[in-house]
Amino acid sequence: MGQTLPVHRVRRFRLPQRVTNWLGLLPFFLFVLVFLILPSVNLFAGAFKDQSGRFTLDNINLLSNTYVLKSYAVSLQVSVITSVLGGLFGFAVAYAITLGHAPRWMRAVLITFAGLAANFGGVPLAFAFIATLGRTGFITALLKQICYADASGAQVCPFNPYDHGFSLYSLTGLVLAYLYFQMPLMVLTITPALEGLKKDWREAAENLGANRRQYWFHVALPILWPSILGAMILLFGSAFGAYATAQALTGGSISLVTILIGQQIRGDVLNNPNEGYALALGMVVVMAFTIAGYTILQRRTTRWLNL
Repeated sequence: MGQTLPVHRVRRFRLPQRVTNWLGLLPFFLFVLVFLILPSVNLFAGAFKDQSGRFTLDNINLLSNTYVLKSYAVSLQVSVITSVLGGLFGFAVAYAITLGHAPRWMRAVLITFAGLAANFGGVPLAFAFIATLGRTGFITALLKQICYADASGAQVCPFNPYDHGFSLYSLTGLVLAYLYFQMPLMVLTITPALEGLKKDWREAAENLGANRRQYWFHVALPILWPSILGAMILLFGSAFGAYATAQALTGGSISLVTILIGQQIRGDVLNNPNEGYALALGMVVVMAFTIAGYTILQRRTTRWLNL
C-alpha cells in the first residue's frame, strides 16, 4: 500500500473584525473629509486673509457693518417665523396621523408626501410658487374671479390680492415658500417622538383621575417638549442656511445673509471672496450653536422615551 501524502492546509489571511467594521465606515469618513472638514478649514483660513494671501482682520470687521447686521437680522427673522409656524402646523399634522385616529391610508400618503416635500426646494420650488401665487399664477387667477364689497357696500370685481398688499416676492411670500418644506420636515422629525409615547403613561394618568387635558399638559407635553423644541431648532437651521429658493424667488431683493455671501463670492459687490468667507464664518457659528442645542435636546428626549 502506498503512503498517503500529508495534506497542507492553506491559512487564509483574515482581517480582524474590528478592522473590517471600520472599513465599512471609510466611505463616510472620506465624504465628511472632502465635503465638510476641508471646506470648513478653507473657509476659516480665507476669512483671515486678504486678496494677496496675507493675514488680516478686515474681513471679520465686516461683520459689524450695518448692512451685514441687517442681513443677519432678516435671515434670523425668516428662520424664527418659519420654524415656529412650520413646527406648530407640522406638529398638528403629525398628531393627526399618529394619535388622532386618522385613516391608515392617510398616514401613508402624508408620510410619503412629507418625505418628498421636505427635500423639494431651490429653483423648482420657486418656480412652483410663481406659477401658483405669482401675478399671473393659478391661485391668483382664481381669486380674480371673486367679487367683494367695499366700504360703501358696492360690489367690486375682480379681487386681486396684489392690490391689497400681498406680494409673493416679499418677505411674506418667502415665508410661504419656506413653509412648504418646513412643515413636512417637522412631520418627519416629530412623528417618532409621538409614536414613542407609551400607553402605560396615559392609562396611569387616567387611573389617577386625570382627564385628557390634564394628561397632555402634565405628562405628554413635558415629555415631548424637548423633541418639539429640538425639531424647531432643526427647522431654524434649515431655513437659516437656505439660499437657492430665496435667490430664485426674489432675485436677491431681500437682504438675506446667504444671498449676500453669494454676491460677495461672485464679485457682484466688492469682488472680494474673502469677505464672503467671513460672512459664512458667522453663519457657521450660528449653525454650530443650533446643532449643539439640537443634540442636547435629542439626548434628553431619548432618555425619556427609553424609560
